[in-house]
Amino acid sequence: VDKMAAIAGLQGRVEAHERQVFGPSGARQGAADGLVKVQVALGNIASKRERIKILYKKIEDLIKYLDPQYIDRMAVPNAMKLQFILAEEQFILSQVALLEQVNNLQPFLDSAHIKAAPDHAAKLQRLAQIHIQQQVE
Repeated sequence: VDKMAAIAGLQGRVEAHERQVFGPSGARQGAADGLVKVQVALGNIASKRERIKILYKKIEDLIKYLDPQYIDRMAVPNAMKLQFILAEEQFILSQVALLEQVNNLQPFLDSAHIKAAPDHAAKLQRLAQIHIQQQVE
């Protein structure tokens, strides 16, 4: 029953949007005919001009290259992947050393002193305000 109510609500919303787009008279057919005429006119223009054909082809290529999954579809040989990794070997090793250092210092970060820092920050703020007032006086 809930699904049927949701579908009915969705259909009502779609109909409301159609009324906003096409008006209360529902001139859908006229709008669709107009779009078909525009498409046919553009097709006729494009077929007569070689430069426009080339442009359409380049637009298709551009859309293909802008697709986020395009890189994933490219086949990169394992040897090239290995070269990428070897080129970054020193950087990776330095990052590993830094991560190990942070891991070794983790107990200090979890200490009670660090966890109490927000409380001390509020106290320090009040002391700073008192100090400023005393300097003004």
